[in-house]
Amino acid sequence: MSAQSPESVGPRAVRAGVVGSPVEHSLSPVLHGAAYTALGLHDWSYQRIERDAEGLRELVGELGPDWRGLSVTMPGKHAALELASESSERAVAVGAANTLVRHPEGGWYADCTDVDGVSGALRGAGGFRVGGAPEAGTGLVLGAGGTALAVLAAFAELGVRTVTLAVRDPARAEAALATAERVGVRAEARALGSLDLAEAAAAADVVVSTLPAGAVDGHARELAKAGCVLDVVYHPWPTPLAEAVHAVGGRLATGLDMLLHQSFGQVELFTGVSAPRVAMRDALSEATGGGVPLPLR
Repeated sequence: MSAQSPESVGPRAVRAGVVGSPVEHSLSPVLHGAAYTALGLHDWSYQRIERDAEGLRELVGELGPDWRGLSVTMPGKHAALELASESSERAVAVGAANTLVRHPEGGWYADCTDVDGVSGALRGAGGFRVGGAPEAGTGLVLGAGGTALAVLAAFAELGVRTVTLAVRDPARAEAALATAERVGVRAEARALGSLDLAEAAAAADVVVSTLPAGAVDGHARELAKAGCVLDVVYHPWPTPLAEAVHAVGGRLATGLDMLLHQSFGQVELFTGVSAPRVAMRDALSEATGGGVPLPLR
């Protein structure tokens, strides 16, 4: 589905869309389309819009009052936060926004429902709960990019307060460490090659790999020693990490769970009503072949 021109939708329509580059493979239209249908919002439309960060800035200035909200993917998440007139605390803490909602009186509100994506995936698919004393959880995060920042904010909500960031170059983890400080998480960056991953994973309540496909395949058995694992990779499925977790009877969440749970908050911010979670989950499962389990809490 390509971006529609302003003239191609009737004047009474309410519009929303996903903006990014590349954006042609985004599954957000599947999720939002299912939500609007289930909610009876038949005059709502949702489309893919190809724009980079600078293009997002230009686009927002051109949108008419019929536009209710934008889902923002890379590379525009930092720009989305900068151009908003009001932002949520977590978006500021992460330093990025994946959601823009138009204020009725003008301007845009920025939020980061990527945080909901992580926490929802861990609670739902991963069955994650902090054991022992409140706010006593420990985490291991592989990577320190944008997804890792959302993970740190989600950890703060879940009570995971001590985190090790396993990265190729600790000197490049400044943004992640700054986010950790803002959300009240004690974090240290360690070189991936210097860590005993089996020991670190076994000591952690939760492990999250934000690295691309293939990057942790050789460490799958070590990482599976954690009580709960989130692997942002979900294609091709099953990943070696997923197989390793299942082999030991562990709990696993994926990037597809993250995508699903972050979309609930976006739909609610756009429409002002509760998201039809089952309808959205079923639509995403059908669109992706049903191979990845998508349990809801």
